[in-house]
Amino acid sequence: MPETTPDSNDGVQIDLISGSRMAGLRSMEKIRLILDGVREGNIVILEEGLSPDEESKLIEVTMTEISPDDFSGIEIESYPRAETADQSFLDRLMGRESTKKLTVIGPANQIETLHKDEQLISALVSRK
Repeated sequence: MPETTPDSNDGVQIDLISGSRMAGLRSMEKIRLILDGVREGNIVILEEGLSPDEESKLIEVTMTEISPDDFSGIEIESYPRAETADQSFLDRLMGRESTKKLTVIGPANQIETLHKDEQLISALVSRK
């Protein structure tokens, strides 16, 4: 993650993580990268989302790290998966789901989803 600058307390840092960077990481490395950023108060945006198993593991790990005074958890929003947009017939037949979807993750006490549909995620982000 980028180093925090002294002036960064005036705003909210947004980390945009490319699909190619995430592709080179194992599942737990992805989860750690995301949670480390969110614990610092950053909003993390993934160009390509996590697999359903990775999302479940992210939520599971988050639940073990929640503490009343330190970390309130995460808010996660992804575009809904299109039924046929980027999946082959074989993928749909085998029940494999595409992870190519924008995902927004942030501290639960700083991000509130206002609207979500298949083309737009609208969120209100506040400072601590």
